[in-house]
Amino acid sequence: MDLRTRILVAADELLSASADVSTRAVCEAAGVGAPALYRQFGDKDGLLAAVVDRGFEKYLAGKRAAKPSADPVRDLRAGWDNHVAFALENPHHYRLMYSGLSTPPGAAAEAHGLLLEVLERCAAAGRLELPPALAAQMVMAANAGVALSMITRPAQYPDREFSVRVRESVLAGILAEEPGAADDLAVTATTLAARLRSSAPAELTAGESTLLQEWLTRLSLHSGQSSGRR
Repeated sequence: MDLRTRILVAADELLSASADVSTRAVCEAAGVGAPALYRQFGDKDGLLAAVVDRGFEKYLAGKRAAKPSADPVRDLRAGWDNHVAFALENPHHYRLMYSGLSTPPGAAAEAHGLLLEVLERCAAAGRLELPPALAAQMVMAANAGVALSMITRPAQYPDREFSVRVRESVLAGILAEEPGAADDLAVTATTLAARLRSSAPAELTAGESTLLQEWLTRLSLHSGQSSGRR
């Protein structure tokens, strides 16, 4: 085991047991001096970001390997539930990832990107009323908020069904009730934009495709606002 890995393993074990991890304790557990730790990670935030990335690797590996089902909305719900389950099983890692570091670790960006992929599939299937990027912001903010609430205030949020209720409330605000709701301009614009992103027509130049995407995004947002749903 090389020096960097030895330090990460020591820090990971300490973080699994307690939210309060000092560089001194990590050095003692790894059997290294402070200069060696700082040469590898720069500072404490750099160390903790690397530990969080390591802790989230198993979670992200499972998401990467998961085969999309025929129903992207079902995958969206499963992703929410898996996110909360990971937070409850790894509370100290999770708190650092979403609220304890000045610079979010790379795992946070990857988790957001995987969510965006699912929402792109929802859009292409005619199930999304908002641009996927905006929907991803809404879902991730709510998902992380629920998870943080449940791990930081367990006495106030003891019911696991709380997560399901919030999940369904958020999804009701971004999803169309049925696929291909052609009468809904927001859904139609969002669906067309997603399908064009996955397979841009050769007849359009890059500039024309970009302009069309901008128009479709504006249509989906304006239509949703004017309908009073959001």
